Amino acid sequence: MAKAGQVVGNAVGQGGLDGIAAMLSRGSGKGLPPVHLWNPPFCGDIDMRIAADGTWFYQKTPIGRQALVKLLASVLKREGDRYFLVTPVEKVGIAVDDAPFLAVELSVGDDERGSVLRFRSNVDEWISAGPGHALRFDEDAANGGLKPYLHVRDGLWAKVTRALFYDLVNLGEEREIDGKALFGVVSAGEFYAMAEASTLREFV
Repeated sequence: MAKAGQVVGNAVGQGGLDGIAAMLSRGSGKGLPPVHLWNPPFCGDIDMRIAADGTWFYQKTPIGRQALVKLLASVLKREGDRYFLVTPVEKVGIAVDDAPFLAVELSVGDDERGSVLRFRSNVDEWISAGPGHALRFDEDAANGGLKPYLHVRDGLWAKVTRALFYDLVNLGEEREIDGKALFGVVSAGEFYAMAEASTLREFV
């Protein structure tokens, strides 16, 4: 991956996406690279954006190659409220409209912890909700509803699609916590509250 950093910033003006794809492909191995361990110098922003629907854009054009999107997503890093593509030798800033990933498929299984909710992201990663991978439900200021998110890794979240949100509601249950009746879902032994049970109908 060392040479990839020379391309993420510099090849934007030279080889563009083809250059980035070639270098990332050449340097990538099995598994996700340890981007959380990398702290390279900042080399500026590039014209790349992840839209709210999960589409990646480069110079305002959708990136249609899923393999390239997966490569780019593998070197995505969040610092505070900003997002970067990073390699061991440099990092460049990109724009993210909402969350960088989407959760697009849900599988329900069981293990020693009980029911486990497994989500597939739009870059084909499977994430089991539970310790280290929390679910959260934010209020949507635009319509008063709820926006569900799944923690993927290192401050990177996936927005759960509306269809899967309704699946979660169907799997939900009420629990009393600190004297309040809350409605939420359970995965890997963790309870994730959506809203007070008495007001949930306002959000769905």
